[in-house]
Amino acid sequence: MKNALWVELKNIVGALKAISSTIADHKINISYIEEIGEGKAVHLYLEVEEVKDLNKLISDLRKLEVVLSIEPIPTFQQIYGKRVIVVGGGAQVAEVAKGAISEADRHNIRGEKISVDTIPLVGEKEIAEAVRAVARLPRAAILILAGSLMGGEITKAVREIQSAGIKVVSLNMAGSVPAAADLVVSDPIQAGVMAVMSIANTAKFDIEKQKGRRY
Repeated sequence: MKNALWVELKNIVGALKAISSTIADHKINISYIEEIGEGKAVHLYLEVEEVKDLNKLISDLRKLEVVLSIEPIPTFQQIYGKRVIVVGGGAQVAEVAKGAISEADRHNIRGEKISVDTIPLVGEKEIAEAVRAVARLPRAAILILAGSLMGGEITKAVREIQSAGIKVVSLNMAGSVPAAADLVVSDPIQAGVMAVMSIANTAKFDIEKQKGRRY
C-alpha cells in the first residue's frame, strides 16, 4: 500500500537530503517524488511504500529544521486513477476526448478512477516527443493517437512505449502508425470509448484479443 505526504519545506541546499535520509531511516521506499513551487519555501509531493508506522514517520519529519509543515493526503492514484492520454490534431483530439470522457464517467460512477489528458500538437518531431514522454508519465495506462497522417519517428516512438507496457489506440489514418498500434478505430468518439473500456476494471474488453484489428 502507498501513502502520500504533502511537505512544505525550506528551499535550501540539503533539504531534500534531510527528508530522504529520515525516510530511509524508517526503511521506507520513496516510489514517487515531485517538487512544486519556488521561492523561500516549496512543497514536496511524496508517495512512499512499505510504511509500518505513518504517524511516527510524520512525527520524525516534523522535527527536521527544514520542514515547515507536513500532512498525509490521498495518492494521485486514489484521486485521479489511471490516465488516458490523447495526442494529435486539435479537432480529432476533441472528438476522441468526448468519447473517452463520457465513457470514463460511466465507469467512475461505478467506483473506477480514470482521468483523461489531452494535448493538440502539430509536427512529427513534436508528436514523437510527446509519445515517448507518455512512458514517463505516472499512472499513464493507454495512449490514443488522433490525426490524419502519422508515421516515421512517431511510429518508432509508439513501438518504444509499447515495449514499456503502454497500449496504443490509433485513429484510422494515413501513415505507418495504424500498423504499429494495438487497435485502430475509424470513429474518434468510439476510439475514446474503446480505449477507456480496455483499461477499466468494470468493463469486459480485452484489447489483446483485438490486436491488429480495424474498426
